[in-house]
Amino acid sequence: MQFAGEEGGPVRLPRLSDATLRDSAHMAGVEFAPKDASAIADLLVKTGVELVEVGMVSGPGSKDADLVLATHEAVGPDRSMTLVVVRDRQQVAKALDEAERLGVRHIMYSIPTSEQHAKLKLGSPSPKFLQTLARSAIAQAKERGFHVTFSGEDGARTPKERLVPYVTAGFEAGADRFRLAETVACLSPWQMEEVIADLTAIDGSEIEIHSHNMLGMAVANSLAAVRAGARWISATVGGIGERGGNAPLAELLTSLRVIHGDTRFDLSHLTELSRLALTGARLGNAFQSGPTAPHAFAYELPGQLTHPEAYETVPAELVGNRRDVRVRTRLTAPLVRWALQDSGVFVDLDVFTPWLVRRQEEGGRLLLDRDTIRKAAIDFQASV
Repeated sequence: MQFAGEEGGPVRLPRLSDATLRDSAHMAGVEFAPKDASAIADLLVKTGVELVEVGMVSGPGSKDADLVLATHEAVGPDRSMTLVVVRDRQQVAKALDEAERLGVRHIMYSIPTSEQHAKLKLGSPSPKFLQTLARSAIAQAKERGFHVTFSGEDGARTPKERLVPYVTAGFEAGADRFRLAETVACLSPWQMEEVIADLTAIDGSEIEIHSHNMLGMAVANSLAAVRAGARWISATVGGIGERGGNAPLAELLTSLRVIHGDTRFDLSHLTELSRLALTGARLGNAFQSGPTAPHAFAYELPGQLTHPEAYETVPAELVGNRRDVRVRTRLTAPLVRWALQDSGVFVDLDVFTPWLVRRQEEGGRLLLDRDTIRKAAIDFQASV
């Protein structure tokens, strides 16, 4: 199906993937249970979403294994996709072993493309190294029979002269689809069109857009990407997700119907989907997107707290917000170290962290922020 662009030219209607069980499951303090994954995945497919993105694999013993398996049981592995972290050839091989063990058929490689993110996560900003790493990872996966989407993490801030050769190299290596990740929201819809047009001009390319909503333009940017030739849009239920949320599925689907007459999707499931997702994520009755949300500058990855400038469209202080840690069971010593900075509370992190992890497991995975970690450290001091 096609809809008309502003100049009357035909635009192909997008296909939809949903990242609720991946992006939001790694949102600070949010952890979905397998039963949540089953119910959400089932309703997503009934709505008409083609791919349900679930979990992240970086090596053996994935913490998201139960989520992946529950999604496979609910909708089948052909309707789901799992993110695979890329750092080096040996790590990729181990991650693919784990993906095979879980019965994954569709993978999405997470590869940082901006100079800042590549240096931070790969240890090298070299474009040549980036292309070599992507070619190797894609070739390994295709040899094993996976359907491969490869990403441009922080792709929206990656200059054209760096991004286009990388995407070209990925398709030459045999990738099936490229996802531009607007990891740090920074583009207007008209800028998004320009970026996507450069990518759709690559021979044999199939492009997906994954936008974050810190500037409130995730839906607009997604539709602009489709106007420029993108074939896929990645969204989340309720827009929940990291860094101000993602393109909200309900708003996206209703926009497609109202503005473009797209009736392919069954919208009757959207309210129930929202209820299930918000309940499963323990976010209460509503999730506020954008930079003033309590979750907008909350993190559970140490690198995001120690290098916030690599992830934030605007600093938290600019909008009167604050940076915080929000975590349940994914607690690590670096997170505790950050939370205790300038608190005047001193504990042995190698002893206190496992103590707090045990208390979390026994206490029902209560939400920890900076203040509760500090209070727990005081309790720990009193107990030893």
